[in-house]
Amino acid sequence: MPSTVLEPAAREVGEEPADPAALPAQRQGQRGTNSRVLVLNASYEPINVCTVRRAVVLILKERAEVIERSERELHAESLTMPRPAVIRLITYVRIPRDAHSRKITRRAIFARDSWTCQYCGSARASLTIDHVIPRSKGGTSHWDNIVTCCAPCNRRKGDRLPKQVGMHPRRAPRAPKPSIFVHVAVPRVPDAWQPYLVAA
Repeated sequence: MPSTVLEPAAREVGEEPADPAALPAQRQGQRGTNSRVLVLNASYEPINVCTVRRAVVLILKERAEVIERSERELHAESLTMPRPAVIRLITYVRIPRDAHSRKITRRAIFARDSWTCQYCGSARASLTIDHVIPRSKGGTSHWDNIVTCCAPCNRRKGDRLPKQVGMHPRRAPRAPKPSIFVHVAVPRVPDAWQPYLVAA
């Protein structure tokens, strides 16, 4: 199967100028213009989230196909088409190994750890992050040393090593799967996306 390398600087799939005549009119305030679409690789692996407009460009250029669609339709002067919710790239895009070793954010850590404290297992509202090996003890700020932690556990552990307080993460922290960044990209994951993220 032919493959294309997706450079880190071009994570938004298909960065080519659109043909305005072929796209739905983008009027200010138009309902759902900025809605998001899940992008699957040719292998059905979730790799990105893009706008409806970008998804339409990929479909019209025959670089992607619609896998899941909304009940609503998109209308242009000479075109009516289903509003895409999930699209799949026709050509496999090879993701560089470091493509998802991007900036670590609290939301990405929380999503990776299923929004639960990695010490006590609770899903409290007062979540924070903890360096398993404290930075003062030589710990790094990498995926494999940061976990989701509730405020009580954070206070209990303090600036000490796990063995000093008998607190060890329930799961060894590591770099997340690409699908985690899909969760981070939207406030709420649409129902139509769920089967593809669970499979990932």
